[in-house]
Amino acid sequence: MAIIIITGASHTGKTVLAQRMLEKYKYPYLSIDHLKMGLIRSGNSALTPEDDDELTAYLWPIVREMIKTAVENVQNLIVEGCYIPFNWRQDFSEEYLPYIRYICLAMTDSYIDAHFEAIKGYASEVECRGEDSACTIDRVRAENRAYREGCARAGEQPVLIDSDYEQIIHSLLD
Repeated sequence: MAIIIITGASHTGKTVLAQRMLEKYKYPYLSIDHLKMGLIRSGNSALTPEDDDELTAYLWPIVREMIKTAVENVQNLIVEGCYIPFNWRQDFSEEYLPYIRYICLAMTDSYIDAHFEAIKGYASEVECRGEDSACTIDRVRAENRAYREGCARAGEQPVLIDSDYEQIIHSLLD
């Protein structure tokens, strides 16, 4: 049994990795973005898609308890999204942690500088992002830097994308 948490900054390939894991392992897959939009569109939340910090505080307790339920029921689950706090481990007792694999994808500045047009080009590979003008090289650098720093503060090790993206993603599937 395995619970796989995939997080990271926008445009790092979280959804691509989750989709490939779904195809390879046949594990159920929860997109936190789908949960977010369902709650917002149904009127069960006054938050908007731009309320990132508030969304983490709102969504994480729900997702955390879904993960615990999956462990207790000896079920596999892939959870993908950016609304996972860096200190996520503090929310699980020792009985849960051995079953959880945490993957935080983060690109280096040099990778972003060398591949920015490709990064933007793959934005809708699995899901339709629609209008994406907010995706600028400065924003992508800043978000990825924030994830690298957040992982470091929490004692987590991000999966650094600094060279061959496909090779790195493929290594995570093994």
